[in-house]
Amino acid sequence: MPVQGILGIKLGMTQVYTDDGTAVSCTILQAGPCVVVQRKTKEKDGYDAAQLGLVEFIKPQRVTKPLAGHFKKAGVAPMRYIREVPIAEAKDETKTGDRVLVEGFKIGEYVDVTGVSKGKGFQGGVKRWHYRGGDASHGSMFHRAPGGIGASSFPSRVWAGQHFPGHMGNEQKTSKNLRVVKVDAEENLLLVRGAVPGPAGSYIFIRKAARQG
Repeated sequence: MPVQGILGIKLGMTQVYTDDGTAVSCTILQAGPCVVVQRKTKEKDGYDAAQLGLVEFIKPQRVTKPLAGHFKKAGVAPMRYIREVPIAEAKDETKTGDRVLVEGFKIGEYVDVTGVSKGKGFQGGVKRWHYRGGDASHGSMFHRAPGGIGASSFPSRVWAGQHFPGHMGNEQKTSKNLRVVKVDAEENLLLVRGAVPGPAGSYIFIRKAARQG
């Protein structure tokens, strides 16, 4: 698999059982099918990569004119989710229009999955930073407040990066070294052990882990 990644959708979670009867929590990922929309080369673009598009239906009116021209030039149907993926070898023969399928992954190898975490909105310090909170007894008047944020004598200011209430979630996160449990080439499904960022139905990017094992 010269292209070191594939685009997909997080479908949800399930359990699989090992030979000894142990239940293993897994995430079900729709991995592809993808099409190479553009091939970047070091001679022309300064680096080697392939721009992949996840094959799925999208209404023509949902595609902007610049993107419509981009897809037309590549000779592929319009797509909703595209992303660049590095190429393993500079001399690789991957070209525009090639298909990238889940068959490039094998059971037992490890992958990194990148997605956008669930948005939690504006949250306080207890939920956002796991503050312990004050006493829950009557008359405490200090239950979920953040407490002191800086001494008066030193440093006489608030340190940069001090944990405060604020917007939580909706950030790009990567779960690393997730073991591939099952590969279903017919349904374009990939089962990986553990959790993956984002809600069910969100777009994700799967790439082979730098360190296997």
